[in-house]
Amino acid sequence: MDQVMSQLKEKDPEQREFHQAVEEVLESVKPVLDRNMEYRQLAVLQRITEPERVILFRVPWMDDQGQVHVNRGFRVEMNSALGPYKGGLRFHPSVNLGIMKFLAFEQVFKNSLTTLSMGGGKGGSDFDPKGKSDNEVMRFCQSFMAELSRHIGPNTDVPAGDIGVGAREIGFLFGMYKKLRNEFTGVLTGKSLSWGGSLIRPEATGYGNVYFAAEMLAEHGETFYGKVCLVSGSGNVAQFTTEKILELGGKVVTLSDSSGYIYDEAGIDADKLAFVKLLKNVRRGRISEYAEKYQEAVYVPSDSSLDHNPLWRHKADCAFPCATENEINGKDGLSLIEGGVRLVSEGANMPSTPEAVDVYLDNKLLYGPGKAANAGGVAVSGLEMSQNSMRLSWPREEVDNRLKDIMKAIHKTCLHAAEDYGVKGNYVAGANIAGFVKVVNAMLDQGLV
Repeated sequence: MDQVMSQLKEKDPEQREFHQAVEEVLESVKPVLDRNMEYRQLAVLQRITEPERVILFRVPWMDDQGQVHVNRGFRVEMNSALGPYKGGLRFHPSVNLGIMKFLAFEQVFKNSLTTLSMGGGKGGSDFDPKGKSDNEVMRFCQSFMAELSRHIGPNTDVPAGDIGVGAREIGFLFGMYKKLRNEFTGVLTGKSLSWGGSLIRPEATGYGNVYFAAEMLAEHGETFYGKVCLVSGSGNVAQFTTEKILELGGKVVTLSDSSGYIYDEAGIDADKLAFVKLLKNVRRGRISEYAEKYQEAVYVPSDSSLDHNPLWRHKADCAFPCATENEINGKDGLSLIEGGVRLVSEGANMPSTPEAVDVYLDNKLLYGPGKAANAGGVAVSGLEMSQNSMRLSWPREEVDNRLKDIMKAIHKTCLHAAEDYGVKGNYVAGANIAGFVKVVNAMLDQGLV
């Protein structure tokens, strides 16, 4: 394993997020390699950490003033042993190849855990949709899809949305794909309900996150009733994580965006959450406006000079990081412990640094890693693919029940895998081992390809 990590770092020294994701998985699966010595001879670690295909392309587009801009487009098709590549598209200035590879690598194991037939991939661009007009976003999406359409398809690679890619962007991307390929297929998920989307898809990642956390609590005879929860982010995942926590009797006291966070000791009730959805989804405003409307709330602006995030210092029972990768560091992890937090469930991808994860495990927190806890989004994307294939639309209750069953199955799979390999109760190891074994065995069944 040391040799594999050394080779990865030597080949791509700048891809720190990718190295972090790989290292976490490799540490967990050492018992699997010890039990299955043939895995070493067949170089499964080298094969599973190298993408099957990486697509990098330029995306030229014109703004409303006639100025031409050029962005980079990416698609990392990581592993197709279990099915077509599946994973979101992210439009954000931070996007680079290392981040795309990290997300694609995580996606492989996350998709494996869902029980659905999906491989793993990820893509996007360093384009920033914030502040752009609808026409500018449309022109960018059309240029992006003009190249991406060559590499995707309903039986090859099925992208979805991610940060910066919502219903608007999916619509523009799908329209261009349909025009170029002259076919109406389920090539993208996260579509509008009127033309092939699935009920519960917008809610799926947030709802699934809470369903997974509820299973962790139930394992110890507890429920969400009366639990105080810290939630970061204020986008789709944070909104529906908050919504489901409220439904189950919990209280959410924080939300955030890149400008800062709000703390509302009274709790973010259904009416306040409706305001947040209007603010972020329609007006595309900043979370500081919440404190302007609700005077009892406190707004704390971001401070890059701090080596910790004050959001995680408030007293609570549960924490749901739903913003972005590495948002909780070791000091933040200690703050959570000091504040009484006993459960962390990740709505974002890899939001906790390795130091923070060590704090969780050392203090025996109930910790749901992202590849398990936030798998609800891609699970319902898989259900959307099924509905598209059958030209059917399932009712809301059926999709929600299927989502709940999938999250329960993921929870049980993680627990059983952890116990089977001598790390009982460790959801990190359980998720990594279960996902790894399923993907590797499928790869070996299919030969050296």
